[in-house]
Amino acid sequence: MALERDKHAAQHALLTLHESQLLDLYRRMTLIRRFEEKTAEMYSRGKITGFCHLYAGEEAVAVGSIYALYDKDYVVSTYREHGHCLAKGAEPRVVMAELFGKSTGISHGRGGSMHLFDQDLRFMGGYAIVGGGLPIACGLALAVSYNEGPEVVCCFFGDGALPQGAFHETLNMASLWKLPLVFICENNFYGMGTLVQNAISQEELYRFAEPYKMPGVRVDGMDVLDVYGATMEAVARARAGDGPSLIEAVTYRFRGHSMSDPAEYRSKREERIWQERDPIKNLRRRLLTEKRATESKLTEVENEVNATIDDAVKFADESPEPSMDELGKGVYASEDK
Repeated sequence: MALERDKHAAQHALLTLHESQLLDLYRRMTLIRRFEEKTAEMYSRGKITGFCHLYAGEEAVAVGSIYALYDKDYVVSTYREHGHCLAKGAEPRVVMAELFGKSTGISHGRGGSMHLFDQDLRFMGGYAIVGGGLPIACGLALAVSYNEGPEVVCCFFGDGALPQGAFHETLNMASLWKLPLVFICENNFYGMGTLVQNAISQEELYRFAEPYKMPGVRVDGMDVLDVYGATMEAVARARAGDGPSLIEAVTYRFRGHSMSDPAEYRSKREERIWQERDPIKNLRRRLLTEKRATESKLTEVENEVNATIDDAVKFADESPEPSMDELGKGVYASEDK
């Protein structure tokens, strides 16, 4: 029933969005994909070091859900957060500079890949601890509720976070106090290299919403319009004071858990099946089939994105390293940034 409902929601979104909005969705997803491809290249060349978890393949989840938010709504992410940060409006230049560890980075070169943060965008960080962002999102939502604000908090996490106690504690509190919180579980089937059914007793992850008396729905995480439609409903519910919702977005990461993971635990056949469902290619085909965009316009968007990413790499490469006297700043809240 949930999947059938979602299919109609995606079709409704296609019919109600303007051509400019559909092109914007395509541009945002393409931007994330090109950014991640360039990040992998720069990592292999030694320009980026440390832990690095790429988002390629999951673009429809970040773009579809965040497109349903207002600018003043909050987003809390995971360590795989490049896509969420870019979808929230971060400039590719400052995100790439952060990956390069430069002073012009979004976290001034102190956070790296796993710790992007921009308070002005209300992108409230990526967190290296599995499930670590859940209680933080709950606290933000509690603050919004306490101040009777109009904002909604959107919290992303992977399937590997569901066995964590923080997941259950957060859902319980959010439901009990009807907090304006949208939980989005990006189910890409693997927690590092562990298959989801080997780690979680309930494979239909959206059903974890039931004991906490909140709506739960499974969506096609490879369909940006499906994700957008479901998130619009959840955000409207939260903004109206009716409490949280849980969205399970079934998706697939095209690379391993991190840049150091060859993903040998997955078969080539499995990878090919999911790559055929590439969310960017699927949206492209749909826009052309429905005559909502032309081939030339889509190509123009792709060329613009390529130029933007090339500029981001140039900016990052030419940016200065953080000075030694800046490295200790930001440790305490009373200090300047």
